Amino acid sequence: MASLIRLSFFFFVLFHAFPLLSPFVHGSDEDEDNLLQGINSYRRSLNLPALVKNDNAGCLADRIADDIEDLPCSSPTNGANILPSSQSPLANLPKHLRKCKIDANSTQDGVILPVCVPKLVPTLVLTNYTHSPKYAKYLNDSRFSGVGVGSEDNWAVVVLASSNPSGNFANAAGSLVSIFGFGHYLVFLLLGVSLILVS
Repeated sequence: MASLIRLSFFFFVLFHAFPLLSPFVHGSDEDEDNLLQGINSYRRSLNLPALVKNDNAGCLADRIADDIEDLPCSSPTNGANILPSSQSPLANLPKHLRKCKIDANSTQDGVILPVCVPKLVPTLVLTNYTHSPKYAKYLNDSRFSGVGVGSEDNWAVVVLASSNPSGNFANAAGSLVSIFGFGHYLVFLLLGVSLILVS
């Protein structure tokens, strides 16, 4: 009987641990991956290296997309190239940097590129990035090596990061939680408690 209770408790903890270990899943992840693939194909056609996913830039892109999802496409944010180090039309940008555990000094050479396309038609979104002179100049720039992509409703957000310290969207100093994620700590706590209760 005690074995059955322990086994049940173990599976209960395990069942609740999996969602905490996996990253948050958005319904648009496939579209975001397709956009990144299209951008990288465009860069390869220009003999530029492919952009590599940058987790912090991805976090920032997701948060910005969530923040602007209710804005109309006529918003001045649409088509704006936003430099994190300058005066930003995104009022919540400092909050997003903190939430993503990004050192603000590591964003000076990065750029945020939001685009609004009704229903996020994939070919139109990619065309907005690759054929708009405002955005293409950043995608054509070899100093950018990292990328984060986020989307919500009609908005897609691409965050470009460089490989140098002033644009790599590095973690804020001293933040272990940003390295491992809070979910991992919680899982280890739950597993530790379960081992204590089982023994």
